[in-house]
Amino acid sequence: MIPVCPLRSLPRGEAFRLDADPPIAVFHTEDGEIYAIDDTCTHQDASLADGWLEGCEVECPLHASRFDLRTGKVDSPPAKLPVRTHTVVVEADTIYVIPSQEPRP
Repeated sequence: MIPVCPLRSLPRGEAFRLDADPPIAVFHTEDGEIYAIDDTCTHQDASLADGWLEGCEVECPLHASRFDLRTGKVDSPPAKLPVRTHTVVVEADTIYVIPSQEPRP
C-alpha cells in the first residue's frame, strides 16, 4: 500500500496526483467516495488529476475525453483506451492506494 495523504487533506470534489511509476490520480467525489486511476490520459499525455470531476467521471483537461472512475472505461472520445483503476483503502484517516497489477493499456 502506498500512503497518499490524510483524508482531511483531500476535500470532496478535489484530486491528488500521486508521484508513483506510473503516476496515479486519486479523486474524492462530492458523494464522499474515493477512487484512484492512472493519472495519464490514454489519448495524449495530460494529467487527469488536473481535469474536471463530475460525479464519478473525470474529464481530461486537453481534449475532453471522459473516464469513469469506477471502471476506468472511456465515456467520451477522443480517447479510445481505458485507464487502469487502483484499489483505495482508508485506514486510520489516511488514504492508501494499492496499485493495479494489470498491464497498462
